[in-house]
Amino acid sequence: MSEFTNKIDFAVVFCVKNANPNGDPLNGNRPRETYDGFGEVSDVCLKRKIRNRMMDLGYPVFVQSDDKNVDGIKSLSDRASAAPELKEAGKDKEKYAAAACKKWLDVRTFGQVFAFKGKGSEGDGVSVGVRGPVSIQTAMSVEPIDISSMQITKSVNSEPSEKKSSDTMGMKHRVDFGMYVTYGSINHQLAEKTGFTDEDAEVIRQILITLFENDASSARPEGSMEVCKVVWWRHNSFLGQYSSAKVHRCLKVSKKAGIDVAKCADDYEITVAEMPDLKVDIYDGI
Repeated sequence: MSEFTNKIDFAVVFCVKNANPNGDPLNGNRPRETYDGFGEVSDVCLKRKIRNRMMDLGYPVFVQSDDKNVDGIKSLSDRASAAPELKEAGKDKEKYAAAACKKWLDVRTFGQVFAFKGKGSEGDGVSVGVRGPVSIQTAMSVEPIDISSMQITKSVNSEPSEKKSSDTMGMKHRVDFGMYVTYGSINHQLAEKTGFTDEDAEVIRQILITLFENDASSARPEGSMEVCKVVWWRHNSFLGQYSSAKVHRCLKVSKKAGIDVAKCADDYEITVAEMPDLKVDIYDGI
């Protein structure tokens, strides 16, 4: 495998229509929003979707969710203990981190904290931290979002019973329509430490283009979330000739002239300003 060459910045523009992109468990699972009414999708939620797509493509992933588990191991400590590469590394933190990065794509991408209590008579635990080169921000909506709520009922018995149980009431929430943007970066220095390569970066690029494949649920019906554009900036040096903040400002997402209330992705105009010696590629979502 090759090394990671030059710094990369990226952005993902996606739209949400009649779906809950990221529910807030502290607010009745309503779609996340700021005090100003702008929609949010947390970086943790986005990383979960990226990890799921890694598994869809056949790559080994350390942080697997219960509803998408491919190896039958139910905890992170058990998954780490079951890896012979990590056992061989022993208490050497550098070797342990290197073995974990080599084995799991998500570890060398996002990093991971291996902090597990010791088991058995020896009681030796592990505490190893890995910083990953790929960072991604919380996605924010371009404009304040409208949230619709509906009351739902369940009128079927969950347990055997002689008589019909009373209806159970609940609430379901959705974003009517919202255009969201998230930004990210791939750091060269951290990529050197984890062994992240140009091939890995290409995997991440393809995953972002297909981010919502196999992600449908009751809260996010098929087709309700769509990647509109992925912007991929490649610098001409290891450290990058521009700051990530300056690069990210090149992307502008705004309503088209004459549009009062945006109801679909076509109501927005997406433009990317050019910067000297900065290569930019723009991809449509699939």
